[in-house]
Amino acid sequence: MRVLVTGKEGQVARCLADRAPYHPALELVFAARQGTEILLDLAREETIRAAVAMTKPDVILNAAAYTAVDQAEDEPELAMAINGWAPGILAQEAAKIGARIIQISTDYVFDGELDRPYLPSDPVNPIGVYGKTKLAGEEAVRAATPDHVIVRTAWVYSPYGKNFYKTMLQLAETRDEISVVDDQIGNPTKAHDIADGLLTICNDWAAGRSMRLAETIHLVGPDEMTWCGFARRIFAESAASGGPFCHVNAITTSDYPTRAKRPRNSRLVQPV
Repeated sequence: MRVLVTGKEGQVARCLADRAPYHPALELVFAARQGTEILLDLAREETIRAAVAMTKPDVILNAAAYTAVDQAEDEPELAMAINGWAPGILAQEAAKIGARIIQISTDYVFDGELDRPYLPSDPVNPIGVYGKTKLAGEEAVRAATPDHVIVRTAWVYSPYGKNFYKTMLQLAETRDEISVVDDQIGNPTKAHDIADGLLTICNDWAAGRSMRLAETIHLVGPDEMTWCGFARRIFAESAASGGPFCHVNAITTSDYPTRAKRPRNSRLVQPV
């Protein structure tokens, strides 16, 4: 089964590449905006259609996105083009050739006002541009083809790209203490675990099982914690292995204002 993966240099795509050798039934083909044989820029419709026509995949796995949450407030049109309209175009192209599509989405489609983890069936209500554009992408995929899976995840980290985990360790190289928000809670999620889950879905399809089709699922790490708690865990594990350590002070969201409002509760859960 051939799987076209967008966003070649992103965290999830790079973790998919790490795991690919262990899945011989799957042929992963990676596309990116530049520096690769298969060019696919989600902001340019013609490259989307050309990449699908060139690769003729059985599955399109959209791991690319506009992820600059604060910057999206100032670039709503570009964020919508990449996160909202492009997934719909990918889904349309998938439908044309009889392929399936996996769209990666986010906890930011929720407003964070619930006092429990969010189920896939809970009402969505994004509070920022980023979340609104990601929700638009979900809706565009659903409208284009029933042969889809929406996979929502959250607080992604890995050895690759920019993420909270790497930022904390970098800060500890030059600081003795830092302040981190302690009133937003969620599920830190390893990108390699996301990759494993996505590849499981693809392997089921390769084996002829039509599992998860037309579903929205939540794929996140098992632990719930605040950003402050996450930072403290990072440094505890780092110190235990002889790495950098930094003291973490707990602060509130109001102490650290950002351009985009974040959900106070980003916890996601998948029903058993």
